[in-house]
Amino acid sequence: MGSVRREDGEGQLTAFVHEAELQLERGTDPAAVGAAVTTALCGHWEHEGPCRWAHNNDIETSDEMANFRTLFVASADDEHEVRERIERALREAPGWVVFETRPRPLLPAEQPLARRLELSA
Repeated sequence: MGSVRREDGEGQLTAFVHEAELQLERGTDPAAVGAAVTTALCGHWEHEGPCRWAHNNDIETSDEMANFRTLFVASADDEHEVRERIERALREAPGWVVFETRPRPLLPAEQPLARRLELSA
């Protein structure tokens, strides 16, 4: 879990990270992974207005594998639902094979991004 927290009318928000190890199929645009996750969280990868769960996707690719992560801001009550949506998007979309997914702690270098997402939530 992250350590960025805010108390507002919607409850306490926390930054979380979910990551996955993937193998992209030949010809798959790496941006398609983040688009699938954004669609699962927001209804479409290109939407108007703020995200229900403010988030940021990132993917690092090599010849063999890709490391994907979603940093998201949610209440503790919503964390499980957000992670389930991310998992489902990663496992059901075409274009890659999922080897492993897991939650991980927010890294110190991700703190500024987490704060920006918190402010946008």
